[in-house]
Amino acid sequence: MARDHMILSAFFFNPQGDHRMSWRHPRAPGREVLDFEFYRDLVQAAERARIDTIFVADHVSIWDSVKSGVAHYANARLEPLTLLSALAGVTKHIGLITTASSSYSEPYNVARMFASLDHISKGRASWNVVTSAMDEEARNFGRDGNIEHAFRYERAAEFLDIVKALWDSWEDEALLIDKASGYFADPDKVHPIDHKGKHFRVRGPLNVSRPPQGHPLIVQAGSSEDGKNFATAQADAHFAIYSTREDGIKYRQDINERLARHGRRPESFKILPGILPIVAASEAEGRERQEYLQTLLPDQVGIDLLSSWSGLDLSVFPPDGPLPPLPDESTFNGGRTSLNRVKQWAKQNLSLREIARKLANSGSVPTVAGTPVQIADQLQDWFVSGAADGFNLMFPLLPEDWVNFAEQVVPELQRRGVFPTEYAPGTLRDRFGLARPANRFAEQRDNARAVS
Repeated sequence: MARDHMILSAFFFNPQGDHRMSWRHPRAPGREVLDFEFYRDLVQAAERARIDTIFVADHVSIWDSVKSGVAHYANARLEPLTLLSALAGVTKHIGLITTASSSYSEPYNVARMFASLDHISKGRASWNVVTSAMDEEARNFGRDGNIEHAFRYERAAEFLDIVKALWDSWEDEALLIDKASGYFADPDKVHPIDHKGKHFRVRGPLNVSRPPQGHPLIVQAGSSEDGKNFATAQADAHFAIYSTREDGIKYRQDINERLARHGRRPESFKILPGILPIVAASEAEGRERQEYLQTLLPDQVGIDLLSSWSGLDLSVFPPDGPLPPLPDESTFNGGRTSLNRVKQWAKQNLSLREIARKLANSGSVPTVAGTPVQIADQLQDWFVSGAADGFNLMFPLLPEDWVNFAEQVVPELQRRGVFPTEYAPGTLRDRFGLARPANRFAEQRDNARAVS
């Protein structure tokens, strides 16, 4: 993919929109978020606009450690790999990214599921690797609380190496299905991985042949030190959060230095910051729409959510007072990226209530509100300056904001020549401009032959 074309990823975590209270909006969907047709219409609208990929985020729990969670924000949703497998059958080009936890899954199952999705979609699958930071998730998998932060990333690195080895356990030419000879597969090109590590023992091989992409695209979203080190060692793309073009340029410089330590070049790694686009007749109208969503937020939900992010019970503090001292990142076992965002807000002399309301609006990604031209201006500016390779689009209200962006902003970007008018041929990895990984077992055999 040429650098003159940005990457666009249409994201959702909450199926009604990426404000915690989007579900209360008069134009938000209701029970249809449990119906396939709702998602089919969303993804087909994105594909008509030539958006590169959709990204369905996920947790393996509901937020029920506080009373307001189930009452106001249970966020029941479909299992995403099941959903994306169905969506693969009603689309032809758009990428299919979703989350799977390295803390609460097994490598063999994850490798098999994403290899299957890659085959079903003809090379459009992508795995967002998460280590999971919620105690509610841990308690669904036999633990009393979350796994220690550094330990989660250590485990994740081993987990991902196993998954990649399993994808390689079938060489590209291994599957024969030769009826004349009677050979289904070439035994010399199907390999056990015989992994015995600190966290896992996996024999292999996988019972699915190598995916069309070699390895489905690997993405990662954590911006803690552990998260960025893991991403630059292992991932192909990175979902980041920063507020200005200048911050984005600094972030890319930091990432490039980390990539160099792993012997990687900058073009091997795509950075897609999150933005919250609101298409409106003017910037003021867009802000009004966002402010309306804020009126739907019960204060208790915001306070409880902020408590979850900070690791403190903030319900005992005055809501219009300042935040109390926050935990040190080095000893915090929750989401450190989230904790650091809260710390940044605390420096702005905002009250606890004000920070809670900001948090409810899709965390801390910047809002880009205004006309299609105004939104395209900012996206183009960040892209051309090198602050972003593209964008993770987080829409406040679905399906309205998603469709407005696809039908109004994308044509403006295409008119400017910074977004393609047709899908390029090939897999999702090809469209991202990323090389297909070599097969480790084929390389080992070739190297052994060269030595002999």
